[in-house]
Amino acid sequence: MGMLMSLMGSGGGLPSSQMMNFVFERVSKQFMETKINNFEEFHVATLDIFSAINSALPGKHYDVPSRDEVKAVFDVWKQAKEERKKEIFQGFIMEKVNLSKVDKTTVMTGILTPPVAMAAKKAGEKVPQLKMIKAVPDVLFVPSATVLSLMSVKISRRIFMRNIRS
Repeated sequence: MGMLMSLMGSGGGLPSSQMMNFVFERVSKQFMETKINNFEEFHVATLDIFSAINSALPGKHYDVPSRDEVKAVFDVWKQAKEERKKEIFQGFIMEKVNLSKVDKTTVMTGILTPPVAMAAKKAGEKVPQLKMIKAVPDVLFVPSATVLSLMSVKISRRIFMRNIRS
């Protein structure tokens, strides 16, 4: 049972860390073989690496560093000697590969929206102006309401976090 849980990623994460090391080595090699002349090329290569990491590791999605963070590393990387560039870049990637976390608000919205959507649909069916709501099947209404509410939570959180940082 423990082996099964380990392979599923719940029992210590050994396969996940091995996979991360494998993916990181491949991506790092690809980056070092890329010819980079300016910041835009460096930034695109960095975005490509995060895209490759996110697509290669199932179930995990990592946050991409901000443009300012990439610019700061690029300035250090550009000034470094050739043999030190790989070390600088690997340190940056290992530092910035942070697992994106789902906050409590998103989880609560995902849990509470389906029953609230069903109650709202039942109440809306009794309102004469909303007679058309009866034509929408529950199988479409509830997931649509859930997805829309999760999107609104995500967008409002980004707007809120942007206002805090400013």
